[in-house]
This record gives sequence, C-alpha cells and structure tokens, in this order.
Amino acid sequence: MDANQVRVLPRESVTAIFDYALSSVDPRKAVKNVHLDLPPGPIYSIAIGKAATSMARGLEDTLGDKLTAPVLIASGGHPLPDKNSIASAQAAFALLDRANAERATVVFLISGGGSAMIEWPLTDDISLADLREANKTLISCGASIAEVNAVRRAFSAVKGGALARRAQNARTFTLIVSDTNPGDEGNVASGPTLNPPPDSPKAIEIVEHYGLESLLPESIMRAVRQQKPSTSTVNSPHLVLLDNNTALTAAHDKAIELGFSCTILSDISEQPIVEGCELLLSNLLNSSWQCAVSGGEFACPVRGDGLGGRNLETVLRCAMDLANQTQHLLVLSAGTDGIDGNSPAAGAIADETTIERAHALGLDAVEYLARSDSYTFFERLNDLIVTGATGTNVRDVRILLRTP
Repeated sequence: MDANQVRVLPRESVTAIFDYALSSVDPRKAVKNVHLDLPPGPIYSIAIGKAATSMARGLEDTLGDKLTAPVLIASGGHPLPDKNSIASAQAAFALLDRANAERATVVFLISGGGSAMIEWPLTDDISLADLREANKTLISCGASIAEVNAVRRAFSAVKGGALARRAQNARTFTLIVSDTNPGDEGNVASGPTLNPPPDSPKAIEIVEHYGLESLLPESIMRAVRQQKPSTSTVNSPHLVLLDNNTALTAAHDKAIELGFSCTILSDISEQPIVEGCELLLSNLLNSSWQCAVSGGEFACPVRGDGLGGRNLETVLRCAMDLANQTQHLLVLSAGTDGIDGNSPAAGAIADETTIERAHALGLDAVEYLARSDSYTFFERLNDLIVTGATGTNVRDVRILLRTP
C-alpha cells in the first residue's frame, strides 16, 4: 500500500480488518459446512449460547425435514441467569427425557455466553437470587473463565456435562462455536455436554484464592464445600467449528491484503488487563511490524458502577499510554459478540490524539477508568465500535495498527 494512502485511511483500515475478522466467524455458514453422518431414528437438537439462533438455522438448513421437532433454543438471561434460564433448563430436561426414552439422536449446538442462559440449581435450597448473586460475584472478581466455571459446576445441575448425562441412552453430538482457548472447549458455556477439563481447579480453592467466602450466598458455599468429583462421564463426540484463532487468522490475512506487515501475538490472551495492555503496545512499538492482532479475554475486575467491559477498558488504557507518542498508532479492541460488559457497544478505537481530544471536552480518563465507565468516555468522543448483537461469540479481537 502506498504510504500516502495509509495516512488517509488508518481508521478505515483498522475497522475493515475487524469487520473481516467478524465475517469469518459466521456460525450459520460453519454449521452448514459440516457433514453430519447421523444414525436413523428421531433427531432432536438443543442450541445454547450467543450463537444459538445462527447455529440452529445452519442445522435446519442442513437437516431440514430430518429434524423430528423444531430446534430448542435455550435463551435465558445474560450475563446473569434469570427465570427464563430456569425455564430453558426445564424445557431442555423434558426434551432430553424424551430423547432418552426413544434412544434418539441429540445434536447440541453450544456457544459462548450460554453459562447464564440455561441453569438449574444442584440443590433445592439454592434460589434464583442465590444463582444471580453468585454469578455476579464470580464474573466481577477478576478470575479467569476456567476458574469461574470451576465454581459454577459446584452448584449447577447443567454444567460440566450434567445436561448431556440426563440422556445416557441417546446418541449425542456436540458442535461448538468456542469462546475459550484451543483444547479448552469443556469451558464453552461451562461445558453442559462435555466432561470438565481434567486439570480444573477445585471450586473451594478458587473461592479462597479470591476471598469470596463472605461474598457468596451461604447455599452456594455449602455446595462448594460439599462438592464431590462426578462419578459418571460423557462419552460423546464433539467438533469445534469456530474459535478465536479463526478470527485472528482472518484479521491477519486482511491486514496483509491491505498492504500492512502483520503478526499474531498469540501469547497475549488472558493476562490481567494492565499487563496485557503494556504487552500489546511494547510488542508493536519495539518491532518492525505495522500491524499486530491479539485475542482472548483480559482479566478485568470491575471497580465502579459505570458502563463498559474489558475491551473498552483495554482501549482506554492504551490511549493513556499513547498520549505522548509521536507515531501514528491506532488500537481497536472489540468483542465478537457485539457486547462489551454491561454496555451496548462491542468496543472502541483510539490513537495518540485520544487523550488530548478528551481533555478538550473536559474528560478525565483516570476518573472514567476508576469508575469502570469507559463506554461513556468513548461515547463522548464518538469512538465506539457498535455492531449490535452479532449472533456469534469467539472472544475478543484486538488490533494495533501503526502507520507513517
């Protein structure tokens, strides 16, 4: 690409790279491209997660009249379970009981975000309010998704393969749109149809490490303390259709197509957000690459009652570090699901002028950061990335672009 052209189109280029990455993780297309060699007999399906509708449409495109009944989509609350999450579990249990009695085939369509969309407490003394409080505490304490899921499994009758174990006589297959690391698909939607990862930490260890004993409801703590290893396993094939690497590879290829030298920073994925932002910038500034892409999910504790999530905070932190840069460098970070934290944005974009422009509007980046209100900060600057719900979910995509 001509250097003058790069100067004119930096923001258009970085957003084009993100848009292309997003288009590469279309669940409907991915499901349609799978050859399902299913045995004869009744066929049912349960779709769970943010990609549930897209995956279900792909399955209906593929199987058509072979499906015995319409696909059941578990679509309760997010990020916290609600009464619809409980209703989704009841409906799924009923379908699985039927499939079990008929020795039917069940195709599970699992994607990220499903942890809160379908839930049933392990014991009767755990209320919906307890489930909501426990999940709110877990997702805001700074724990990784694997650690959060290790605790969730202790009080759930759905997670860690428990959903699939309700239909031991049925033939089950699981197709996955993954929002976890490669090989860690047992943590997608807390793994309702897969065995827990063999190296999973104990729930009580996570609770103690993050000091959550006094923050979790007593009914939840009883379940955590009494947790015992499952004595039954799920023996069912599964296939990961799309994951974060799919999106990162597409972003890399688009950057190359646009004329930028590009690298994938695969080691920058789940660090604490302060460390992750420092690594992102130092890796690009101390290299000859014009573009770097990274993915995963930084650990981002919530400190205030503002709007935003880890992507918006990533961009804000990077903007603060770029304030004294003389190079033209852009940072975009966005969730592939189109929703960052509790905000209606997917993420944001910033460059070395962001903080200066903010000061001109009377915006103090440190104050917005302190109250976890990065969404409002970037809204005032008109620098949000807004896609709406995308119907997919393969974690975050972060793009750094350096232009002359």
